Amino acid sequence: MIKVKDNIYWIGIRDWATDTFHGKEMSTPLGTSYNSYIIKDKKTALIDVSKTNMREEYLRILKDEVGYENIDMVIVNHSEPDHGGLLLDVMERIGLQKPVYCTEMGKKFISKYFGDKFNFQVIKTGDEVSLGDTTLSFVEMRMIHWPDSMMTYAKESAVLFSNDAFGQHVTNGGIFDDEIDECRLFYEALKYYTNILTPFNKLISKKLDEIAGMNLELSLIAPSHGVIWKKNIGKILELYKKWSGYVNNENVLIVYDTMYGASLDAAKAIGTGLEQAGVPYRIYNAATYDRSDLITELAISKGIVMGCPTLNNGVLSGIAVFLEEIRSMKFKGKYGAAFGTYGWSGEACKIISEALKNAGLEVPLEPVSIFLSLSDEDRKKCVTMGKEFADYIKQGQV
Repeated sequence: MIKVKDNIYWIGIRDWATDTFHGKEMSTPLGTSYNSYIIKDKKTALIDVSKTNMREEYLRILKDEVGYENIDMVIVNHSEPDHGGLLLDVMERIGLQKPVYCTEMGKKFISKYFGDKFNFQVIKTGDEVSLGDTTLSFVEMRMIHWPDSMMTYAKESAVLFSNDAFGQHVTNGGIFDDEIDECRLFYEALKYYTNILTPFNKLISKKLDEIAGMNLELSLIAPSHGVIWKKNIGKILELYKKWSGYVNNENVLIVYDTMYGASLDAAKAIGTGLEQAGVPYRIYNAATYDRSDLITELAISKGIVMGCPTLNNGVLSGIAVFLEEIRSMKFKGKYGAAFGTYGWSGEACKIISEALKNAGLEVPLEPVSIFLSLSDEDRKKCVTMGKEFADYIKQGQV
């Protein structure tokens, strides 16, 4: 148990070993943490619990460092199993009659997971509960990123328990943002935002405005993954506002997959055209580059050019999966283009082009289709595509 501020303590779990999150959907090379907090006052509140596979370690900490009998209530900011998985284990030890504070949707989800056996206290934005000298106020965060999400604010200490908002998948020897390298921290905060919260950009932007309108004093932002924001509160709030408004820097990703190298050759030639037109770019292999890092790169780019060979009248699996990832993110203000190589049919480039359109990207150019390998004429077409795509990146308005 580590003191956070005043009568608030961190009793989380550091998961050094995990390298993925949400199943295998997101890479977490720096591990993660499952943050849980204790507020000690005339009444003691437990804010969020932990993940099911951390059961033995978490319950030991709770028993030895807090004492089951000392916990008077549990605040469930979010019922997803990485935060609420041990709720029943905890409640059976502290007493099922003790109150569980959550949103209406939180009650619904918790009841589905564990049955309707708890003393639910359903809250709405603005509701408060007193622990004695500490007042907790609640802010609903519906669909950021689950329907049940909420934040809890400790007024007297000015600590915001933000659950998944402002989180990062990192674990560290310390618990504060000034105890970790900032370059790593802010990249992981961006990666977390992009892969988990981007589809809810409009909601997040409105909620940030709503919270700003509350004029909350903030001494700490304590999320449920990663470090606690202390030094960089203003910066992370500014970045969330920026990210929720969609970031479209003037650079391009070229994403390819290949069998024998022809699609890579095409990608390089398109890159040459972009470079000649003065637009920065990077080339990635969809089959080998981490998908959650790739979607993070796209989040801060203005456009993407994608291509691969045709296989069985379709596209290679790495491209297909990444196209679905792009669709699910609901990006705005980005351009796309497609290219493809083929031996006898050649549907890949058309499939990619249509998929980018269906994902909400502006696709201003016809795809470039290449038979077998690049001739000098094919190479010129690819360079020209790069130059023309660069014109849209620099001048176009989506």
